This record gives sequence, structure tokens and C-alpha cells, in this order.
Amino acid sequence: MKAVAYYRVSTDKQGQSGLGLEAQREAIRVFLNGRGWPPIAEFTEIESGKKADRPELMKALEACRLYKATLVIAKLDRLARNAAFLLSLRDAGVDFVAVDMPDANRLTVGIMALVAEDEAERISQRTKAALAAAKARGRTLGGFRGYRPSTADRSKGVASRQARADAKADLLAPIVRDLQGAGTSSLAGIAKALNDRGITTDRGAKWHPTSVARLLARMGS
Repeated sequence: MKAVAYYRVSTDKQGQSGLGLEAQREAIRVFLNGRGWPPIAEFTEIESGKKADRPELMKALEACRLYKATLVIAKLDRLARNAAFLLSLRDAGVDFVAVDMPDANRLTVGIMALVAEDEAERISQRTKAALAAAKARGRTLGGFRGYRPSTADRSKGVASRQARADAKADLLAPIVRDLQGAGTSSLAGIAKALNDRGITTDRGAKWHPTSVARLLARMGS
């Protein structure tokens, strides 16, 4: 068996201090050593559990698909309130193991995600009811709140997208070179081969000759 480890903490402070990360790493290390599974890759996310956008998780799942590995996480219960995370696990077509719940499976995760979605819907309904009540009392809601993205903010967004694309290129480089070595050299041929394997672009889309050309450019091919 091959394993890909995924760790997550909520804040930069926790990430810098190692608080929480060390415990997760130790739990996964003990678990993997006991089974003889070599961890071929590790991904660390410093992100709130409430956010659905988790680029490191997407990289971990992609690595599992590419190398036919099992995703290993330290704890599932602390992530149970995030439906997006749970559904990503369920729908990714990737086998996974949670150290604290080693018997959890895709059915378990699907049930937990339904509970999380139900709670999110209830919170949304309560919020809408509160806003409607405030509006009925004559309180002005909505409108411009004085913020527009700055040039720096836009630059950070561009840099983030470029970083994701570069990371994807690094991950796919061995696969693409294998395809080229086997005689698949055209842009259309590489696109078809990647799509047939269920591999998506860094934006989650299907491959086309133009996106393959950009990938090769990032690889320096």
C-alpha cells in the first residue's frame, strides 16, 4: 500500500508553532509504521475548517489518484462539520483512512456530509429570518460597504492561481513524460490521455490542446 498524508490546522500561528500539526504527524506516523505503508507525499493546509476551498487537499487527492495511493488523515471528527471536505473525500474516487476512525468508509462520510449540509441549511435559514426581521423594523440592509479589491489584492489572486498551476505542473510532469516516452506527443493526444485517467486541470476542468500547451510551457517542455 502507498499512502498520502494530509494535515490541517486553522491558523498561521498554529502552523508556525507546530501546535496541532505535530500531534497529527505523530498519529499518522505511528499508524503508517504499524502497517508498513510508505508515505509517498505529505500535504499541509493552514486554513479554517469552515472554508471549502482547500488547495492542498485537492493536491493530496490528485496525488492519490496519480499514484494509486490511500489518503491518510489524523482526525475525521473535527472536520465533520465541513460538508465540502467530506463530499470531496466521498466523490474523489480515492480510498482514505482516518486514524481516529479507521473503520470509516464512503457511506459513513456521506452520512456525515448530509448532517453537515442540514446544519448549514438551518444556519442559513436562521440568518435569513433574522435579516428579514431587521428589515421589517426599518433597518437598512445591504449596499456598498466601502471595500473594493486593491491592486495588491488582485495581484495576490493572480499569484495564487499561478502557484496552483505550477504545483499541478510539477505533479503531472512524470505522467506527461511517460506519455511522451510511450509515443503520445501531440497536444490532443496528451489531453485525451489525461482526461481518460480522470485527471483535471488546476481549475477542475477537462484538458484541451490549449491547456496542455500551457502545462508543457510550465514544465519547460
